[in-house]
Amino acid sequence: MLQNNIIGFIGGGNMAEAIIKGLVAGGVPPRNIVAADPVLDRRAHLATTLQVRTSDDNTEVANEADLIVLAIKPQLAANVLSTLVGGVTQQKLVVSIMAGISTTFIEESLQTGTRVVRAMPNTPALVQTAATAICGGRRATAADLDMARELFSLVGTVYTVGEKQMDAVTGVSGSGPAYAFSFIEALADAGVKNGLARDVAVGLAVQTVLGAARLVQESAEHPAVLRDRVSSPGGTTIAALHALENGRFHGLIMDAVDAAVKRSKELAGIKLM
Repeated sequence: MLQNNIIGFIGGGNMAEAIIKGLVAGGVPPRNIVAADPVLDRRAHLATTLQVRTSDDNTEVANEADLIVLAIKPQLAANVLSTLVGGVTQQKLVVSIMAGISTTFIEESLQTGTRVVRAMPNTPALVQTAATAICGGRRATAADLDMARELFSLVGTVYTVGEKQMDAVTGVSGSGPAYAFSFIEALADAGVKNGLARDVAVGLAVQTVLGAARLVQESAEHPAVLRDRVSSPGGTTIAALHALENGRFHGLIMDAVDAAVKRSKELAGIKLM
């Protein structure tokens, strides 16, 4: 379905690049992809590495594309959407990856009848292992959701949720890679502190997190069940878990997600820039 459409990106940053990379790997001809970005070096990078067409004109891209991906910072939403009104007709599908910006806000900023799907992918899209959630706006059809699902399945796993859940998605998976990176860094630092070479400590930490995640995914067991299986009575793991709980590890992660959810809701109120 995607191969028969011109796909336009408004914004050519890292997430746009990751999605474009997935599209090309999935068989979409680079000539069918066009990306708008104000930065010359960024346009040159996309054109050189992915052979897609580029432009510095958002309106030009919106006019040409059948499917328009809004890959801009949420603080820029109002300004950028105002430039797209003429180019986004009811025949086009708009897919937004802007954190905190509702489908209603996008619909009301564009022509009446605009079809919008909102998505929240995360940065592992750069290596085609993203977790993405999508939801449809008031006028989005089942076929529109199918197209969005096809788009994001090229860079990872896709879940369909209600729009009221999108702030929670932002807190869990949108910001989640940063929590995992911090954990890997701390685990590696602890290895160095206890005598491991830095490259060995980082390698062990990365593979441990990767393996643990895959075990949860493939076993279909609750994480608590798998944790208990590692925790032998009187052993090293239960001693370590005790230290984590003394530091409120579980609660701190939940607090971090709450903070991200709160910020996502705050971004929904930004209509200024």
